Amino acid sequence: MTDFAARARHIADDVLFPDSIDVDRAGVVPDSHFRLLADEGFYGIAVPAAHGGAGLALPEFLEIAEILVSGCLATAFVWLQHHFVAATVATTANAAVRERWLTGLVSGELRAGVALAGAVPRPPRLWAKQVDGGYLLSGDSPFVSGWHSVDAVLVLARSQDADDTLVVGMIEPQAPDGPVADPVRLVAAQGSDTVRLTFNDYFLPDSAATGLMTRTDFEAGQVLGARSNGAVPLGIASRCARLIADANQNDLATSLGTEVAAARARLDAALADPPTMPAARAAAAELAYRAGGAAVVAAGSAGITASHHAQRLAREAMFTLVAAGRPEIKAELVRLLGKRPAPN
Repeated sequence: MTDFAARARHIADDVLFPDSIDVDRAGVVPDSHFRLLADEGFYGIAVPAAHGGAGLALPEFLEIAEILVSGCLATAFVWLQHHFVAATVATTANAAVRERWLTGLVSGELRAGVALAGAVPRPPRLWAKQVDGGYLLSGDSPFVSGWHSVDAVLVLARSQDADDTLVVGMIEPQAPDGPVADPVRLVAAQGSDTVRLTFNDYFLPDSAATGLMTRTDFEAGQVLGARSNGAVPLGIASRCARLIADANQNDLATSLGTEVAAARARLDAALADPPTMPAARAAAAELAYRAGGAAVVAAGSAGITASHHAQRLAREAMFTLVAAGRPEIKAELVRLLGKRPAPN
C-alpha cells in the first residue's frame, strides 16, 4: 500500500464514511471534503511528475479510487472525473489552456468536471460550429457532475464542419454567459450536484479549446474510462462486505471479498483485451448490486431505515448499473440480471 493509499484509507474511514449518511440526506458534499483531498495532494496524483503531479501508476490510482468510493460515493464520483480533465490539460498543445489551468488542477486549487455525454450518442446531442476565433456550441450534455463545486468543465461536442470529429474545450461554470444548468434529481449520490447543460450558441474561444479528436479515438479511450469507472462498483461492494462482516455474517463477507478481487482482476485483464471490457464492467456492477442487497439482508430491518448505511449502499449499487454506462455494458447487464447464458 502506497502512502497515498494509506492516507486515502484514513480519509475514507474517518471522514467520508462517517459523513456519508448526512451527505446522502442533504444531497450536498461539504466543500471541506474537497479541500481535504486537495490539501493531501489527491488532485494531482495521476498527472506525470514532469507536469507537477505525483505520477502514480494506474493500479495505484485505481486502488485509491476504490478506497475513496467506499467512504462516500458522491465525493469520490466528483473527484474521479477531475483526473480526465487534468490529464487532457497536461497533454494539450494549446499553451494558453495549460498556462490557465494546469498548475491549479494539479494542486487542487482548481477543480474540474466533464461534459462528455453530449458527443457520445448517435446522432450527437451537442454540436460545435467553427466560427472566427473559436466555436459555437449548441445542444445539450446530460449528467454533468460537481457543477457548483468545480471551476472548469471539459466539454466534448461533435463538429458540424468535419465528419467524425469532436471538439474538446474548457468552459467555466460560473461565467455569466455560460450554459443553462438544470438539476438532475438522483436516487443516489445526489450530493454529486449533477445537472444537464444546455448550450445556445455558446462561444468557445480557440484559447479555451484543448484540441480535436476523432470519435474513433475517443471510443478507444473509453476502455481506460470503463476501467477507471469500474473502481466505483468495486468500492461499494468492498464497503458492503465490511458492513456484512460487522453484522457477523463472516462467510458471506469473505465470499464477497473474494468476488471483489476476482472482478478487479477481470477488469485489469480487460485493459489488454478491450472487447472483454464491457462484460467485465457489467460484472462489477452486478456484483455491487448483489452486495448492496446482501448488506440490507445482513442488517435486518434496521437496514431499510434512513439512518443506516446498508440502504444507502444498495441505492448506490443501483447507481453503478447505469452511471458511465454504454450500450454494450447495458446489454451485458441485461444478460446477467436475466441469468441468460453467455454468448459463444
